[in-house]
Amino acid sequence: MSKTPLTLCLWYEGDAEEAANFYAATFADSHVGAVHRSPTDTPGGKEGDVLTVEFTLLGTPCLGLNGPPIFKHNEAFSFIVHTDTQDETDRLWDAITGNGGTESVCGWCKDKWGVSWQITPRVLLEATTSPDKAVAKRAFDAMMTMKKIDIAAIEAAVRG
Repeated sequence: MSKTPLTLCLWYEGDAEEAANFYAATFADSHVGAVHRSPTDTPGGKEGDVLTVEFTLLGTPCLGLNGPPIFKHNEAFSFIVHTDTQDETDRLWDAITGNGGTESVCGWCKDKWGVSWQITPRVLLEATTSPDKAVAKRAFDAMMTMKKIDIAAIEAAVRG
């Protein structure tokens, strides 16, 4: 396990290894580390089942914990992934939603395990936090009409 003082722990219902492998294949600076098996039966599984999976997601150490179906992911926690291009935005959005995930609004989507993601182009953040309140409003109003963020439409809104 990493010597970093912070590791995110995500609860899965038996498919932490599948999720970690998907994340590692989808996101840069991501990989799967150790897979630990349960030394005994647990409320969520049997002896020998995968209990935890160490993985790195975009450089951040994480632990996938397999447990019984008592805790669900929700939008109160999400990963924000900053993108630089429409191609990168499309690729990540499509990977998440195309693998059993669901679309939401304003750049939000959920993966098939219920983890919420914000696929957020940097240009959107720059526009919506612009010191020019009219620019910020136009960009924000444009974003409110979108599911996946359209960078060209945000840039057009900025120009007015």
